[in-house]
Parts: sequence; structure tokens; C-alpha cells
Amino acid sequence: MNDILITNIKELLQAPEEAVSYVAGDRMKEIPRVKNAWLWIKDGKIFDFGSMDELEDKNGLPANRIEASGKYVLPAWCDSHTHLVYPQSREIEYIDKIKGLSYEEIAERGGGILNSAKKMQEASEDKLFEDAMKRIQEITRWGTGAVEIKSGYGLTTESELKMLRVIKRLKKNSPLTIKATFLGAHSIPMEYRNDQSKYVDIVINEMLPKVAEEELADFVDVFCDKGFFTVEDTDRILEAAAKFGMRPKIHANELDYSGGIQVGVKHNALSVDHLEFTGDDEIAALKDSDTMPTILPGAAFFLNMALAPARKMMESGLPVALATDFNPGSSPSGNMQLIMAMGSIMYRMLPEEVINAVTINTAYAMNVEKELGTITKGKKANILITKNIPSPEYLTYAYGENKVETVILNGEVV
Repeated sequence: MNDILITNIKELLQAPEEAVSYVAGDRMKEIPRVKNAWLWIKDGKIFDFGSMDELEDKNGLPANRIEASGKYVLPAWCDSHTHLVYPQSREIEYIDKIKGLSYEEIAERGGGILNSAKKMQEASEDKLFEDAMKRIQEITRWGTGAVEIKSGYGLTTESELKMLRVIKRLKKNSPLTIKATFLGAHSIPMEYRNDQSKYVDIVINEMLPKVAEEELADFVDVFCDKGFFTVEDTDRILEAAAKFGMRPKIHANELDYSGGIQVGVKHNALSVDHLEFTGDDEIAALKDSDTMPTILPGAAFFLNMALAPARKMMESGLPVALATDFNPGSSPSGNMQLIMAMGSIMYRMLPEEVINAVTINTAYAMNVEKELGTITKGKKANILITKNIPSPEYLTYAYGENKVETVILNGEVV
């Protein structure tokens, strides 16, 4: 593993003097930075950094150097919510949406997640792996260095395990930091629509034990929302998952005030995600909790939904994370730079708030904040070097352009 010295960096962004788990409220407006900087990568980790004025006093500097004049260096993005293992795109349903059908209407007639579940049961692990690796290579080019991937398009024990085995294989073969989430409770199969509790029993008694036995998941998730799983269903699943040491990450309040946020906080969820329907009660529940509110702009944009109240949440002192929700039905893009632009354009987030929301806060939402999310000595060297751009604000301004020139993961240029 070659050591790397990056020199003449216009600004090193997200380089705090002290380690933090996440930033919240007004602190999201602040990005610690070092101007005219250098960064030393050694043995795959961030070894040292500082101002160019100090560099001549350093000994043993590596010969392998990258010139970054006019460029910015940041932590690689952490995408804490995706469904990027899927069998087939769903553009036909996209046409149904254009014609006026809602997400719920498509789901009620057996489309949406159930459509992907049918294709998933027919797909081979090899094909799923190959397709997912192509998606991972694409999101890496846009600067993503860590990604959470959910199951949930199986909806049978066999297919859920198949998805999770593919994710485990991706972990071994990709340079990205990957976390796996078991989402057997993503939708209710048609045959259980009149007996939902029976399917919940299958998730608890069949799926969870096998997922745990094969050590296939880092987290557990439930789609707790209108037309999907109830608070009572979610309670049961999370109580069962806790026995296997699986911490929750919850789909919550995308379609209505579902109680998903409150039940997530009750079970110490690492994050609650979507949050289009978030009011005073939900904000009060999130305060003083260890749960990261995570907004998924791509889904709200694609489905033309109400927007989560990001400004109100931050003004109430909460942290906010942003992730892609990359999936074939409601957010067919893993481009974190586009999500960053949406953060500013749609949610009125300042560029500094957005950068915090896609680095340290999403790292926390994946439970990797101790190794990723900031430029900190000893952390994994997952970083990106921008092209020659005029300012950090340009990152959320130029929404159609890839501003990333170089991605370094685990200390290696990819």
C-alpha cells in the first residue's frame, strides 16, 4: 500500500480539531477547514495534515504525491440508505406515475415493491451481484465511499437471504465500506394482505433467526407507514431483532403521520428515514435521542411528494442527514451530488449544512462515524479531490456536473 501526499490543496474541508459523532442545529452551518493545505495518507489511513507553511518541517514525506492546486479535499460521501441490489428497473411504473397513479395505488394493485419481489425470486445471485457492482462503480465515480444496502425485495425467507448474501459478497469485493440491513418487512405480500400478522410472524420466526445465524445483517429495518406495517407490527419485529443484537433503521412517515418516528426512537433506532410527515410531536420525540433524522430528497422529488421540514428540524436543534434511497421504484439514482443539490434547492439547506449532512451525519447513520465522515487523524482514508472549482458552494450549485476528479478509498486511488 503506497503512502500518498496531497499538496497545495485549496481548502481541506470537514477537518475538525476534535472528533465528533455528528453535528446538529446551528453547528451544521460550520465546516472546519484548513486553507492551502496538505494531507498525508499512510497505511490506508489519514496520517497527518496541515497548512503548506508547515510542510517543510515534516520528515519522511512520501514520494508519491498528488498536486491539488485550486481543488478541495473532503471526506467521501456516506450514503446511509439505499436499495441498490435489485433485479430490474421499473420504468413502466414511472409511466403510471406520469399518468397520475400514486405510489400507494401502484402498491395496492401488486406493483411497486411486490413487482421487484417477483423478479427477485427469479434472479440468480451472480446476476444480482454483477448488476450491483456496476451500480457501486457508478456511485463511486460521484464520490460515494460508504453505502448502506437493504434487502426487502425478497419478501420470502429464501429470497431475503439471497439478497443479503449478495450484499455480503459486495462487502468482500468492493473497496467501499458497506453495511447491510435486513428489511424483510418492506411490504406485505399479496397472499398475506388479509392476514398481515401472519407475515410478521414469518419475518420474526423464520427470517430473523436465519439472517442472524449467517451473520448477514448489521441492522434491521421496517417500513412503518400508511398501507404498510403498523406501529404494533414494528414493535414486535424490533423486539425480536434486539435479541439478535440488530439495531433498527426505520422507514418512517413518508406517506403519513404513521408513528414510525416515535417507535424508532423508542427502540433506539440508529436513524429514521424519509420523514416527509414530521410535525412538532415527531421533533419532540427526536430531541435528546440518539436517532439520526435522515431525509431522502430523491424519493420526494421522483414521487412529487411533500418535503420533510429540514429547516424546522435544524432550527429545533436536530441533526439532519441526507441519503439517496437509490432504488428502482421511487429514487432511481445513487448520485449523492444530485442529492446535495436537492438539499439546497428543495430544502433550503446551506452548502455547509449539506456537506455535514452527507459526511459526518450520514456516517453516524451507518454507525461508521469513528472511521469515516471527517478528515481526522487515524480515520480510514476515504476521501475525494474535487476538480478545479471556484468554491465549496459550487458543490451544491452545479447540479448536473460531476465535481469529483479523484476518489481515494482505503488509501488507494480508485
